[in-house]
Amino acid sequence: MILKKLRAKAKNIKNDLYALYLAYKHPDTPWYAKLFLMIIVGYAFSPIDVIPDFIPILGYLDDVILIPFGVKIAIKLIPKKVLAECRARAKQEKNIHRKNWVAGIIIIAVWIFVLFICILWIIDLIEKGT
Repeated sequence: MILKKLRAKAKNIKNDLYALYLAYKHPDTPWYAKLFLMIIVGYAFSPIDVIPDFIPILGYLDDVILIPFGVKIAIKLIPKKVLAECRARAKQEKNIHRKNWVAGIIIIAVWIFVLFICILWIIDLIEKGT
């Protein structure tokens, strides 16, 4: 029973994500909503997570908490008429398995930058210690 409800919610979020992607491209969506949509949809469709899934518990927090929360906020930012139109179009297309490789590349770049900073910090600690 609970598992069925969770699966239904996950499916709704998946459909809403594609509708949000369509809303991002819609000319009647306000600029501030487009900015937020770019972030949430890009992150959700990205093949890479900010918190990798192999990290116990924390790895799935973004999938379980951040994305649904972001979708709720995004839905409130979009005009109701635009959202209804995009949801109808998303149901018709059923093309919700897109990947946003640009967002993936940005996330990889952030991780490389963080790793680089950590390496520099470690090298600095080693040099100070000797």
